[in-house]
Amino acid sequence: MSLSHIVLSSGRSIELAELRMSSVYGGMLEGYPCKRLNDMKVSGLQRQAERAFSFAPVHLVPPCREYPDRTAGPFGPVEVLPSVACIGVFGSTAVSPELDPVLNRSAPAVAWFQPTPDVPSGKDADLALRSIRREEPARDYEL
Repeated sequence: MSLSHIVLSSGRSIELAELRMSSVYGGMLEGYPCKRLNDMKVSGLQRQAERAFSFAPVHLVPPCREYPDRTAGPFGPVEVLPSVACIGVFGSTAVSPELDPVLNRSAPAVAWFQPTPDVPSGKDADLALRSIRREEPARDYEL
C-alpha cells in the first residue's frame, strides 16, 4: 500500500512508498539562515538520502530560496529555504520498455524541500516535485 500517488508533469503516476520529513531550521540556536548555511542544508539532505537509501539513485529537487531582507549581516543577506526537508522513496513501473511490466518496477529516491508538512499527493503536489523526470533518478529491479 502506498502513502500517496503523485502525477508527474509528464502525466506518469508514481507511488510514494516511504517519506521522511524534518524541520529545516529546527535546533538552530544562533545566527540566521544564509546562503552558506542553506547550501550545507541542501547538500546534507542529499547525503542523508544517499546513505538511507543506497539501493536507489537519489534525485535532489533544487529548492526555491527566498530573500525576505536584503540587508547583509555578518554572513551575508538572509536567505530562507522552505521549512520542511523531505526524503521520499517512490515506486513505479519499470523505466526500460524491454522489461516485463508485471515482474519489474523502478525505485527512485527523491530529496526536496516544501513549505508545509503535508504528504504530497496527486496533481496538487509541489510543481518542482512533479517536474522530475521519472526516468532520470530511477533504477529498475525485478520483483
